[in-house]
Amino acid sequence: MTTFVFRDDPYVTTLSANVTGVTPAGGIVLDRTIFYAASGGQPADAGRIDWETGSVMLSDVVHPDGEKTAIVHVPATEHGLQAGQVVTLHLDFDRRLRLMRMHTALHLLSVVFPFPVTGGSIGTEKGRLDFDMPEVPADLAALEAQLNQWVDAALPVTTEWITDEEMAANANLIKTMKVKPPMGQGRVRLVRIGDIDLQPCGGTHVRNTGEIGPLKLGKIEKKGAQNRRVSLLFA
Repeated sequence: MTTFVFRDDPYVTTLSANVTGVTPAGGIVLDRTIFYAASGGQPADAGRIDWETGSVMLSDVVHPDGEKTAIVHVPATEHGLQAGQVVTLHLDFDRRLRLMRMHTALHLLSVVFPFPVTGGSIGTEKGRLDFDMPEVPADLAALEAQLNQWVDAALPVTTEWITDEEMAANANLIKTMKVKPPMGQGRVRLVRIGDIDLQPCGGTHVRNTGEIGPLKLGKIEKKGAQNRRVSLLFA
């Protein structure tokens, strides 16, 4: 198992770690990491790994074969690392911060549009959520204004943990219809935004909504009989 340092502190940008293994394809497995592996609509982090005699950029960060308790760091080039070596991780934090801002903003979007979420995607410039929403709300300007009021309020974004069993007993906390909560490690992390939202999430988030910055609703597209895709952009 890999310790996901980013779950406790997503602002750590440099970290020392030990190589615990190298996959046949050259993927680097560490005892702990600050790099988020692509999942739940959030793309993988970017950055590099340094050691005493070399350095390698990462082309991807993944969960091997869907195993959510481990992370493989995919190198852009050959590296020669072996188990037991000590390395230093360097995160592309500018990119991470934009993803954290948008991910947190999408949690707000899931509140202002109170419908079941059928999908989503997080980007550095914009994001989107798909909703099981028969009709588009009439006053979109008011919804956009509410989003920005929550941003201006600098609501605290905090985390707490419950057991897998508690999660199973509180399925009402789950907003996503297709993405399962990050279970499998014996506990599930919940992300709370002020007193307006609480939901399971394994992604990275800012400390308060004030860090998000002004937001603007984008296109709302019809993707099925009741499925509507709502885009969200940094204003």
